[in-house]
Amino acid sequence: MDMQPVSVPDLTARQLHAVLAVAEYHSFIAAAAFLKTSQPALTRTIMRVEDVLGVRLFDRSTRRVAITAAGKEFVAVAERILNDLRISVRSMREVGEEQRGQIVISSIMSVANGLIPLVAAKYRASRPGIEIILREGVHGAVLEDIRSGTADLGATYVDLVPDFVEAKRVSREIFDVILPPWHPLTKTASSVTLNEVAKFQLVSLPHESRTRRTIDGAASSAGLTLRHVATVSQFTTMMSFVRAGVGIAIVPSGAIAGLLGKDLSVLKLMRPRLSRDVGLIWLRERDLTPAAKGFAVVFEEMWRRSEKLRRGQNRAKGGQP
Repeated sequence: MDMQPVSVPDLTARQLHAVLAVAEYHSFIAAAAFLKTSQPALTRTIMRVEDVLGVRLFDRSTRRVAITAAGKEFVAVAERILNDLRISVRSMREVGEEQRGQIVISSIMSVANGLIPLVAAKYRASRPGIEIILREGVHGAVLEDIRSGTADLGATYVDLVPDFVEAKRVSREIFDVILPPWHPLTKTASSVTLNEVAKFQLVSLPHESRTRRTIDGAASSAGLTLRHVATVSQFTTMMSFVRAGVGIAIVPSGAIAGLLGKDLSVLKLMRPRLSRDVGLIWLRERDLTPAAKGFAVVFEEMWRRSEKLRRGQNRAKGGQP
């Protein structure tokens, strides 16, 4: 962009308002009263504008002030400038106050399917003018969305993140086993070991997902070989496969909220108890927008509330928190 600051008139909004007032009232006395200033001060202001522009805007007489042809043209320009400025300031205030705008969230599927809908509902209840765009994917895709600037905020695993992001841990996501209520494992106890799970067929997420790598890593450390018989990319599809009897699934507990129903059971995965740190990430060199900051606050609030509720339910059942 080639800018020529020397050719741009050095005029203020106050000076533009002065020109418009004189043009409206055709009188320096009336215009000065409207602007709540003195007539000599207004006269000096108009003379300053004319001096900067190099043209005469008004012809003065003892009885009347008449606008010149150049003055009419400049008044039209001044009105557009001030109107555009008012609109821009109002727009910026709405964005700054989270009353209008857009926020792009990139999230791992477990959080996108579990907590994000609740966060979005609460966030938009007080900010109806904000559009939320959610991008769902594996951990690597979330990192790339943040690195490229595609997303304002990421919700993902934060225990291992690259240097280009800032990360804030919000909670720890634990893993459970999902299976049909008629499955043999449901007949024993409310928990199951990875060694027991390894005896059955699994419905799993893709190899590149952090969830899959966490599960496979734990199995490898225990000297186990898991039987992945079906790979799907969405938790809703995974639940359908489990319902159909294709296999059982190891999933982050938050991913299955609202997906279970009475036709699926949950067992705690113990020995080992798998978990990952989950939180929010954003680009280190980029400040969060007001909308993104507001979303982050609601995200933390809703996660801690859901965690508190889960602990209460576990205590009521006599289980572990």
